[in-house]
Amino acid sequence: MIDLYTWTTPNGRKASILLEELGLPYTAHPIDITKDEQFAPDFLTISPNNKIPAIVDRETGISLMESGAILIYLADKAGQLLPREGEPRYRVLEWLMWQMGGLGPMLGQTHHFLRFNKGKAPYAEERFAKEAHRLYGVLDRRLAEHAFVAGAYSIADIAIWPWVSRFEWQTVDLGTYPNVKRWYETIARRPAVQRGYDVPKRTGDIPMP
Repeated sequence: MIDLYTWTTPNGRKASILLEELGLPYTAHPIDITKDEQFAPDFLTISPNNKIPAIVDRETGISLMESGAILIYLADKAGQLLPREGEPRYRVLEWLMWQMGGLGPMLGQTHHFLRFNKGKAPYAEERFAKEAHRLYGVLDRRLAEHAFVAGAYSIADIAIWPWVSRFEWQTVDLGTYPNVKRWYETIARRPAVQRGYDVPKRTGDIPMP
């Protein structure tokens, strides 16, 4: 029913984990971004921004890019992991937007400077490392009062978790953030998360603190 175009990145894993959690039938199509396959003309018609993930819903004919939009669409389609209305829905969307607008982009820059280009830009390394820790602090304080970021397990957790799974790339010790560590390990034990993590191919075990 769902064609998923994806790769083994945090944003890609959001979509495959959610599809596994929802139990929706899907076919994964690898888009190897290390070979610039995201720039292929056929993929451009599905994802005009040349980014993964993207989906095509064969039942409705709808194609979507942008991981946040995909999560909302799939959760609404299945009627799970995103409340239909009221404050519970907006609380999930609030933390989903926090990931989309803050955690993801900032940790992406942290990976760029601290893992792939270390020593080239000390100012950028310091800036993004500090911001990574600030964001982990925000998350830790939230999780001190809630089992999951919006109360119940939701697409907000599914959006955030794959980025935290690269804590080693961010030079973050999860032991420093005990509430994040508890939350991270709880989600890592979910069978659907373990299956979705290995889409479109297995790259190794889920990192554990």
